[in-house]
Amino acid sequence: MSPVVTMKALLESGVHFGHRTNKWNPKMRSYIFTERNGIHIIDLQQTVQLLDEAYAFVRDTVASGGTVLFAGTKRQAQDTIQDEAERCGMPYVNERWLGGTITNWFTIQKRIFELERLERMRDSGQIDLLTKKEGLLIERDIERLDKRLHGIRNMKRLPDILFVVDVMREETAVHEANLKEIPVIAMVDTNCDPKNVDYVIPSNDDAIRAIKLIVGKIADAVMEGKAIRSKEVEEEEMMAEPMPAEVSRFIDEDEELEDEALLGKSTLKHLGSSKKSKPKRRDLEDEEEVELIEEELEEELEEDVDEENDEA
Repeated sequence: MSPVVTMKALLESGVHFGHRTNKWNPKMRSYIFTERNGIHIIDLQQTVQLLDEAYAFVRDTVASGGTVLFAGTKRQAQDTIQDEAERCGMPYVNERWLGGTITNWFTIQKRIFELERLERMRDSGQIDLLTKKEGLLIERDIERLDKRLHGIRNMKRLPDILFVVDVMREETAVHEANLKEIPVIAMVDTNCDPKNVDYVIPSNDDAIRAIKLIVGKIADAVMEGKAIRSKEVEEEEMMAEPMPAEVSRFIDEDEELEDEALLGKSTLKHLGSSKKSKPKRRDLEDEEEVELIEEELEEELEEDVDEENDEA
């Protein structure tokens, strides 16, 4: 099976560049290939293998009905996170991570309901009935809430997977996911601690091209999982749909079909003429019974005549 991404594409995107050697995290030692000009070089062979594992996990989870939350609030990742998450139809956080987004989802959801309520007020024109100052305050609240909650306002429950671009910057998000036992997939650079990440993708998390490549592959996995899911749903609906009467009667073993339902007009005409020329077996049996009855009657009449003659 071919890998999700080739080594050449990783090299062209700069995925192999790590941080300076004096800023490295020793826990990333196993993912480092070498050091060059004071910069660590990431082992791309491990990156290809681990990316394949993360891709398969995301695809299977989404195919079973799961959701993926994309998180990346650093400047280099904001636009990519939003574009790819919207492309695959998944929630995302590209502004500041609100504390409790996962561990206190009930409160976050109430703020989403408040945002929807304020937007209904604005759209229905109720704000125009208020004073100018009150209207401006409501508009500011709508703008502030929409900026923070725009990516997760359609998320109805906790996600099944959390995908993170920078582990150090999104430390709160990773910690909340660990508390709720939600699997974490993350792009981990040489200066990060991979111990709290379930699916590590050793990668440069600062280059825009590297972020676009890795995030795009995770989004592709989501879309592939959705395609598998929709296909399974169609098959289930097809199996559950009742069979039309025109079809089911042909497979009913107990039902006997008439000649008119199976044969053409010319064949039926030919059979009709042959039936007229050849009497049915039942008709022949009836004629034989009639002849026997007539013979018995004649014998009885002859016996009665003989008895009368004898008496005379």
